[in-house]
Amino acid sequence: MNTPRSLMVVEAEYRIYRRTWRGTVLTTWLRPILFLVAMGMGLGALIDRNVNQALGEAGYLAFLAPGLMAASAMQTAITEASWPVRTGIKWRKNYWAQISTPLTTNDLLTGLMIWITIRLLFVSTAFAVVIWVFGAGSFGKALMAVPAATLTGMAFASPLAAFAAWVKEDSTMIAMFRFSIIPLFLFSGAFFPIEQLPDFLEPIVVLSPAWHGVDLCRWIILGTPLTLSIWTELGYLAATMAAGWWAAARQLRKRLIV
Repeated sequence: MNTPRSLMVVEAEYRIYRRTWRGTVLTTWLRPILFLVAMGMGLGALIDRNVNQALGEAGYLAFLAPGLMAASAMQTAITEASWPVRTGIKWRKNYWAQISTPLTTNDLLTGLMIWITIRLLFVSTAFAVVIWVFGAGSFGKALMAVPAATLTGMAFASPLAAFAAWVKEDSTMIAMFRFSIIPLFLFSGAFFPIEQLPDFLEPIVVLSPAWHGVDLCRWIILGTPLTLSIWTELGYLAATMAAGWWAAARQLRKRLIV
């Protein structure tokens, strides 16, 4: 891995982003606002009147916001690491052009992961600002949760990059989104405590990096007790990211080095 060469990949991604940033900035700010208005304030008002005791002293808006911060990072990472990798290999084939230069597949992957990290930091910081504006948490604590949300996103980015490089058919990608990503989002613990799920589902949910990210962000912003130790939570996210990175590097070498 050559870091300066990887930064050339980051520069290439930035040059593309300069032409598309208006649309992404709109969704970056609009998505958390709409979610918190619809779910936190709309549905939350009904929940607070009836079952507020289930959430402790915090209202539903405060309960929801940290979880959505981690879940939003997950969605952003998946968007940045799935179809773009597929496009670079199969449709635009810009990855083939890039490795025809002194860039290696490791440089390519490292540059992509650095760029996704930058995007996650931006998206999570925007979400922190929205949390503060809505009164769902203090600005300082919301900012402190940005690294945890970013790590949550990276725990999805590298495995999704590996999956996108591995699959042969586009229909497999679509099926993965429908039957894996959407359930992981809905059952991440962002919208309701996972204790409300059937007992046999709880251990399955705990295997998801999204749940660990939600737990961490809620602990940082609201001060709720962690289900596991902080080192277990962080270690699980870091291990998932590292395993995905290794798999992505291996798959990119297999697909691009012929």
